[in-house]
Amino acid sequence: MKLISRFEAASHNTAELNALYREAFNAFASAPRGSEDRRNALASLENIEAELALRPPFG
Repeated sequence: MKLISRFEAASHNTAELNALYREAFNAFASAPRGSEDRRNALASLENIEAELALRPPFG
């Protein structure tokens, strides 16, 4: 799993971020414990969540 930085997350629209979040979640769930892929997926999830929290909700 490639790490998605805060900077990269900010360059995507909300729909793209939601798709990246699903991809990172699936990568996290399938990666072996303690692996670099799992750490990158978790960090990506955190970065995507932080960026989504800054955006206004749909409504």
